[in-house]
Amino acid sequence: MHTSTVAVSDIARPARAVAQAWHADDILALYELPFMDLLYRAQQVHRQHFDASAIQLSSLLSIKTGGCPEDCAYCPQSAHYDTGLAADKLMPLDEVLRAARTAQAGGAQRFCMGAAWRSPKPHHLDEVAAMIRAVKELGMETCVTLGMLRDGQAEQLKEAGLDYYNHNLDTSPEFYGQIISTRTYQDRLDTLDRVRDAGLNVCCGGIVGMGESRRERAGLIAQLASLDPYPESVPINNLVQVEGTPLAGTEALDPFEFVRSIAVARIAMPLARVRLSAGRETMSDTMQALCFLAGANSLFCGDVLLTTGNPQVQADARLMARLGMHAEGTLPPSDQAASACSR
Repeated sequence: MHTSTVAVSDIARPARAVAQAWHADDILALYELPFMDLLYRAQQVHRQHFDASAIQLSSLLSIKTGGCPEDCAYCPQSAHYDTGLAADKLMPLDEVLRAARTAQAGGAQRFCMGAAWRSPKPHHLDEVAAMIRAVKELGMETCVTLGMLRDGQAEQLKEAGLDYYNHNLDTSPEFYGQIISTRTYQDRLDTLDRVRDAGLNVCCGGIVGMGESRRERAGLIAQLASLDPYPESVPINNLVQVEGTPLAGTEALDPFEFVRSIAVARIAMPLARVRLSAGRETMSDTMQALCFLAGANSLFCGDVLLTTGNPQVQADARLMARLGMHAEGTLPPSDQAASACSR
């Protein structure tokens, strides 16, 4: 375990940590702890490195939707499946900037842009670089997910001012072949290497509830935690089933198993921001509170997450107020009240 602590201040990013050599059996042993013991351990790790009441807020915009040539079994944007989703062209810069301003007004500190490509072409990258520069001028952190990167592309994004590149592993190596056939696991790892070599922060996580076993869920987190260094941001997605995709009709994951996944990710990657991502629309407030207790400290806010629903900004604000939590970079509710009284 890491023993050094990191001071929490506004939106300061924790120091990058060298990965521990986690094996799937080690992660599985965490999963199999009694639920309360697991959450207690995860909360201890979380409080060692973060303000347990602060949530980092990000917003995600699909800048190019649909028509993806990959066959990811969960994805409504795949051209392989009939989900009723039409393919769009790359969004104009002014529309992207308008969405970024709206996200910033809603409290988002990071603006993430996703394009349904297997890999961006050179002219695509030029246009995305312009978007990155424009969003950075607003004072927001930037993140993009554009598919696989070729040599030199990560450096171009870095030069434009990009902060984070998202490229998920999705699942464990053992289960991967049942979900995707058009891109190998090594393809994903190669892109992550290019991102790291360019000096970019990594956003990398996966999806649970796709029919995998607990051991395969453990295999995913072991892979993430063994990246050296492990990702700064780790989105944990709960499968959103979309009619027309092969995974529609999959048995839903037990909510406590999802919370366990959050807790295990927190323990295995103590300095990472663990993000509640897809699937929050169907989570109760109680389940989300358990996820925060388990160490989740990042959210995608807004009405839509790429092409699926996401709790609205007002609902998130109400939940955070009920829990006495606050967005990173803002005063806690008690300090806000004291500040108002001192005026």
